[in-house]
Amino acid sequence: MLKGKTALVTGSTSGIGLGIARALAGQGCQVMIHGLGDPAVINAEREAMTEEFSVPVFHDGSDIATAEGCSALVSAAEQALGGVDILVNNAGIQHVSPTESFPPEKWDSILAINLTSYFHTTRLLLPGMKQRGWGRIINTASVHGLVASINKVAYVAAKHGVVGMSKVIALENAEGGITCNAICPGWVNTPLVQAQIEARAQALGVPNEEGAKDLLGEKQPSKRFASPADIGALAVFLCSPAAQNITGTALPVDGGWTAQ
Repeated sequence: MLKGKTALVTGSTSGIGLGIARALAGQGCQVMIHGLGDPAVINAEREAMTEEFSVPVFHDGSDIATAEGCSALVSAAEQALGGVDILVNNAGIQHVSPTESFPPEKWDSILAINLTSYFHTTRLLLPGMKQRGWGRIINTASVHGLVASINKVAYVAAKHGVVGMSKVIALENAEGGITCNAICPGWVNTPLVQAQIEARAQALGVPNEEGAKDLLGEKQPSKRFASPADIGALAVFLCSPAAQNITGTALPVDGGWTAQ
């Protein structure tokens, strides 16, 4: 369905971002993955995707905490792909602390990665999308772009900002063949969430399976994790002709979390 299209997915060397990158590649899209990690592991994943889906897959590790890093990433993507049709802003970091003791430097870094980088990549790639008359911008927000949880002041602020920014970009480009939407996952089975499960299980003195049930039961009525592949499938749909009139939305994948 996406043969001939190109995509840049930030924060995609693991977890949700990798699930989205794999889903796009599986539809014939050329992809640049982005992020940090063990170079050997990243290269092995890149080569595996190339072989499995028979499309070119590239990697760039630019630090997108700065405007200069975002520019370097976009330049690398445009050079490798010959232009970017689909932008998936997915990079994110987290820190948990009550507001009065939240480290200012953590606030700055979370806002820089989770929100400001999305602005920079978008502003840099929009001109090309406008010139081609087609583009898809998908921002990974979170249920925390719609509701709040304690001790996550920077993350919640950033994700609410992502939802608002997505609406503005959608309105500005509503007639130009470019859509912009936010995906809002709840609990997704990723390495980052697995670490939270293990910490909770240790704190409760129970097996990891019980820690997972406790985590899910607190917020997610379905009591089931979404998977990175689930989020990837939604991203593919948003790039399809059937979704050409879906723009400016915030789409929860949260097992009923935000319905409560």
